[in-house]
Amino acid sequence: MADKIIENNQVSIMGKIAAGFAFSHQAFGEGFYTTELMVRRLSESQDRIPVMVSERLIDVSQDYVGEYLEVHGQYRSYNRHEEKHNRLVLSVFAREVRFVEEENENIPVNQIFLDGYICKPPVYRKTPLGREIADLLLAVNRPYGKSDYIPCICWGRNARYASAFSVGGHVLIWGRIQSREYMKRIGENETEKRVAYEVSVSKLEYMDS
Repeated sequence: MADKIIENNQVSIMGKIAAGFAFSHQAFGEGFYTTELMVRRLSESQDRIPVMVSERLIDVSQDYVGEYLEVHGQYRSYNRHEEKHNRLVLSVFAREVRFVEEENENIPVNQIFLDGYICKPPVYRKTPLGREIADLLLAVNRPYGKSDYIPCICWGRNARYASAFSVGGHVLIWGRIQSREYMKRIGENETEKRVAYEVSVSKLEYMDS
């Protein structure tokens, strides 16, 4: 059961450690810590991707900022309660980590595969320049009745295809994790810079199941 579940949510990223380890939570006597990886894009810009790692995988007391880390695991979500609403928090949950040299073209820099279900109607739109976009929210099941809720964004032909998906539809997605800065209005005259995370879809398949 667990192995089958793990197959439906697979992430491989490699990037430069951008922050020290911060304590997140403890489960069954095991401490979990968060850091961030700067993961390069083909365009030479970078995505800043949160990673959660067990103290059993890495010595979290050390300073690794600037070193390169390869991470394999799953993309996880949880709801963090903030003032009057819940905020979806996403991070890569590490199952394997290893330090690597910066220039290693054999390592996948940023890959994700998800096998899940559409849990709200797709939002299809066009940019002012006419580029087609569709936003999806995918529920990916975990063991013990839990699910991760992962925002995905499709472009062009994929966006047109995804716009017809129905809630509950079974979908396979391949792509990469990306970060995007935006300004959030938090008061009448006050905004705050925030970062959104989503899966940029390169390929998707609707399953007739």
